Amino acid sequence: MNKLDPSDSANVLVEALPYIQEYYGQTVVVKYGGNAMINEELKDAVIHDIVLLSLVGVRVVVVHGGGPEISDMLKKIGKESRFVNGLRYTDRETMDIVQMILCGKVNKDLVTLLEHAGGQGIGLGGMDGGMFRAKRLTDDDGTDYGYVGDIVEVNPQPVIDVLNRGYIPVVSTVAQGIDDDTNYNINADTAAAKLAIALGAKKLILLTDVRGLLRDPKDESTLLTRLKVSEVPALIKEGIVSGGMIPKVDCCVEAVRKGVERANIQDGRVKHSILIELLSDAGVGTMFI
Repeated sequence: MNKLDPSDSANVLVEALPYIQEYYGQTVVVKYGGNAMINEELKDAVIHDIVLLSLVGVRVVVVHGGGPEISDMLKKIGKESRFVNGLRYTDRETMDIVQMILCGKVNKDLVTLLEHAGGQGIGLGGMDGGMFRAKRLTDDDGTDYGYVGDIVEVNPQPVIDVLNRGYIPVVSTVAQGIDDDTNYNINADTAAAKLAIALGAKKLILLTDVRGLLRDPKDESTLLTRLKVSEVPALIKEGIVSGGMIPKVDCCVEAVRKGVERANIQDGRVKHSILIELLSDAGVGTMFI
């Protein structure tokens, strides 16, 4: 690793100062998933970014998925992963695995990594303190997703309490059912956006495995760096926002329309992308304002 000379290091810190002042005491919600959760080098960078932000006074909330780990465990018990419209079909047995992996292994592994990096994390399941309440997700055409939930109510108080005590909340995306005696599997992007709204967050960051929103999906130089939410419907109509990007964009649009100052879809494959986005002039990905 190439070390900066002292004057370059000082310049980096000076550049970061106004951003630290801007975000000091503010809440930032990071949806952590994709390749950044699998690749050890990227995982280490994300964890250190979060700890650094916390130590300079930013109230960071981590919301995580765990798709690859869930798929691995299902494979171990001889069960095939099945997806419907991009969402994991979740029968009763799969729901048990989802809850075990998300609220157990993945959540506590992240807390441990934060502790090893000098931070203080506390793991919360989405059902703790009634944080996420949901009903079964149903489409107009009657598509069945099994035990996949649609969040109808968010109680941010457990997260606020943890933040006020100086800890980093690490939230898994399982919700308490209000229409059935069950818990529900929740899409992590949706959960992060709804929690950011409930917390009055300044910023929502969705880490993904693409650079952001591209005008031409095959050309990374066509990255749309900044979008007003009012411009999004036209982009959907043109087909520029399509497929799996539509729900991510919808989450950002909803968050900004409901009070989150800015929302980002950005590349979790870029080391320290969170710090680059928050504490530098450069910025990363697509920002919705």
